[in-house]
Amino acid sequence: MSSATRAEIDESHAQYRGSWRMLALGSPAGEVVERPEVFITACHVSWAMMNAAFLRAPAESEQALSAAVASAARYFSTTKHGWAFVLSDDWLAPSLRERAESILTWYGLKFQPQMNAVGMVAERLAEPVRPLPSLDLRPVKDAWTREAVADINSLCYDVRREIGREAFAVESLYGPDCLGFVGCRDGAPATSAVAMRVDNVAYVALVATLPEHRRVGAAEATIRHALAEARRDWGIERTVLHATDAGLPVYQRMGYRPVTLFRTYMASAPGRAE
Repeated sequence: MSSATRAEIDESHAQYRGSWRMLALGSPAGEVVERPEVFITACHVSWAMMNAAFLRAPAESEQALSAAVASAARYFSTTKHGWAFVLSDDWLAPSLRERAESILTWYGLKFQPQMNAVGMVAERLAEPVRPLPSLDLRPVKDAWTREAVADINSLCYDVRREIGREAFAVESLYGPDCLGFVGCRDGAPATSAVAMRVDNVAYVALVATLPEHRRVGAAEATIRHALAEARRDWGIERTVLHATDAGLPVYQRMGYRPVTLFRTYMASAPGRAE
């Protein structure tokens, strides 16, 4: 990822914060708290990843990182759900990178390697390298499609269905700046993708595919459809996302370039053991 520019790295951070900001503000009980040292996006739901904190600027010292994590920990100590802190080495001074995990551990945050996410960017998508499947691509505009997005993501991330629906089967999440689609086969949901307008970039989120529909291009077809709608509605072609290990090869085939690696640290709900 050394070829990424500082501007692209900063953009990837801003897009992560900005997309989670939209999710928090779209949640019935959600709120966004912007402090000098930390940016908090709290959906106030049971899915801990949706209650997140981010650095607002690169941390140049242990004191700066500790101040940000402590501020977030104080905020979430007054809530009833688990939470996450997201950061990347590219926003940590070299001398701080080895110490970062111990600082977060002090505040009850544990590294979750399965949640590593690669920030990626594409000025425009590459042409498909293989035929894509024909799907019934349904816009997220009713309870059935909202629940489909939630249920697909819940299964793929090993989260209980009711927790997923609390987070994502929410009418207020979707609107002119958040275009969701469910790819269906034989009338049943197979895959989902959402395009969000964040700082005049099309941010791709909530991409997930049920196991029986994987490796045939279903996710790619749905993402491409969502981004085509974003271009039509918003006039935006530049696109950013944060990829799991499983999704990384798909996105690279689509023309995305890796920019920076984000790590996620999780804390359980106050008063609740792991």
